[in-house]
Amino acid sequence: MEIKGSVALVTGANRGLGRHFAATLLERGAAKVYAAARRPESVDLPGVVPLALDITDPASVRAAAEQAGDVTLLINNAGVSTGASALHGNLGDVRLEMETHYFGTLAMARAFAPVLARGGGGAVLNVLSVLSWLTVPRAAAYSAAKAAALQLTNALRLELRDQGTQVTALHVGYMETDMAAHVDGPKVDPATVAAQALDGVERGLFEVIADDASRHVRSKLSGDLAGLYPQLA
Repeated sequence: MEIKGSVALVTGANRGLGRHFAATLLERGAAKVYAAARRPESVDLPGVVPLALDITDPASVRAAAEQAGDVTLLINNAGVSTGASALHGNLGDVRLEMETHYFGTLAMARAFAPVLARGGGGAVLNVLSVLSWLTVPRAAAYSAAKAAALQLTNALRLELRDQGTQVTALHVGYMETDMAAHVDGPKVDPATVAAQALDGVERGLFEVIADDASRHVRSKLSGDLAGLYPQLA
């Protein structure tokens, strides 16, 4: 689909990658950009339409779909990272990860599928992660939730096909954002990631792999597990 003239909604648009998505959409000529956040007063990007939205709250999702009934591009970007491990992580944190990345994304898809259909089909972009394919103990809950979101994305791609809605998955590792501020390793520029992802939407790609880390892990998926987890060798 063409970004110019589109009406986009970006969840988690008050900071990080979401804010870069909103800014890039405006630069590329989107007719309107809804910048959704739990606290809309925290949205400080000129030119967007702030929208109150908590994707873990069904009533909030329904209200957003009613208010933004002209959306043609839905970007599911909102996320959380608790650092919960599988065995020792707080179960509340584990559930929050799943409620956000899986059930929240599902709620948005269900609420906005009819909106996109009325607009001719449009597109959905789901922000996933290299950890959709790989897990590490310190982010087991995050990885599980993103893996669930990956399969949700695959399901949506099939189920929305008949109404002409394209579905794109974005895979990326660590970025220069607040969420990854504690990480000392290599990080990519979220502005570059947003640009790559929107290029992929315009080209109708099923997935956008935005950094070397994600490309490396993707290339190992058909091999032995020890290729992904050397500690198993």
